[in-house]
Amino acid sequence: MISRPRGTRDFLPDTLKKRRDLERRMRSIFERWGYDEIATPTFEHLELFTLKSGEAISEELYAFKDKGGREISLRPELTAPVVRMYINEMKNAPKPLKFYYFGNCFRYERPQRGRFREFWQFGCEVIGTQTPEAEAEVIALASTIMDDLGVKTALHIGDLEIVRGLIKDLPSDKQAVIMRLMDKKDEDGLREILDPDTTARLFDLMGMRSCDEIEGLIGKTARTKRLRSLLNLLDRYGVLYRLDLSVARGLEYYTGIVFEIYAEGLGAESQVCGGGSYRLIPLFGGPDIPSTGFAIGFDRITEIYKFKPENELRVAVVSTDDSRSEAIEVSKILRGRYKTYLDLMGRGLKAQLNFADKWKARYAVIIGSKEVLEGKVTLKNLENGKQQTVTLEECLEILDQTV
Repeated sequence: MISRPRGTRDFLPDTLKKRRDLERRMRSIFERWGYDEIATPTFEHLELFTLKSGEAISEELYAFKDKGGREISLRPELTAPVVRMYINEMKNAPKPLKFYYFGNCFRYERPQRGRFREFWQFGCEVIGTQTPEAEAEVIALASTIMDDLGVKTALHIGDLEIVRGLIKDLPSDKQAVIMRLMDKKDEDGLREILDPDTTARLFDLMGMRSCDEIEGLIGKTARTKRLRSLLNLLDRYGVLYRLDLSVARGLEYYTGIVFEIYAEGLGAESQVCGGGSYRLIPLFGGPDIPSTGFAIGFDRITEIYKFKPENELRVAVVSTDDSRSEAIEVSKILRGRYKTYLDLMGRGLKAQLNFADKWKARYAVIIGSKEVLEGKVTLKNLENGKQQTVTLEECLEILDQTV
């Protein structure tokens, strides 16, 4: 027996209904906020991802050489492909551009709860501006999605420019290490590479929860003024947040505001969304255009999303062998309105009714030689066993009233 590859999943009907419902609701919110959907290839040139994250990331990728000898990788995330698409296709389009996207991604890593080798991301990008208004909208959009889905979350907002201002005199490679250690919440690691005074100031900054506290440590600056403006806009949106300068994201291309959203009910792996402002476009040979965006871990949201399936009407058309043609005609009409099953196995009436019950049909439309002669059908309620012989028009009226 051939099993599915490690780190992948099969989605059975009930699970897929939940995922499709979640996907539909999220798409609807992006659309209402004025974002247009885009899609990029499932695989890209390997260089697209090593340029962004370094050669070491190759160990985490499904990378290979195609038949032409080109180094290719299944996409591990969607931001870099979107930036590549912008440079290739839309760099002369009017700004700002507001995109959203949904797709599967691939990483070769150890599978664990909430982490798979094939996973799905929802995300968005605002390309061409990095104003507080743009950043506030992106953060408010992410928060609105969580609220609409009924997911209990905590939103943390940081500012990398303020943090980097504290360590600006250190070599750039050491700054990068510090940001990665902050992202991992590795306080011992920070103590090892920083002098005691800088460590104390950094820890103080990471613990501050208001602009007033921050300005008390570093003074009023253009950056603290900008941060205050952003937070005021979020207040206008009604977004609940926590100012948290320990949020670092760990990726060097982020330039200023960063944020993360954590959800209840997921244990240690509770982050479901992350994003911020970045300048990634110049790295791929495009103009120095600012962008702001986020990515949502769709699979993690699915784990805690409370799905309420619609009470859909299922109808089974049950017929004898000599009324098969009439059954097909009736099923064609029913399928224009309801989820309809027509026997494919040549079963007898009793066996068809038993299968209809297992298929969770609410009604059976029975067609035999008697019904054909009378120009009628027998409508049977499979929940209470009651049945009546009616015209097809009367049958449709009854079914319409139950939807």
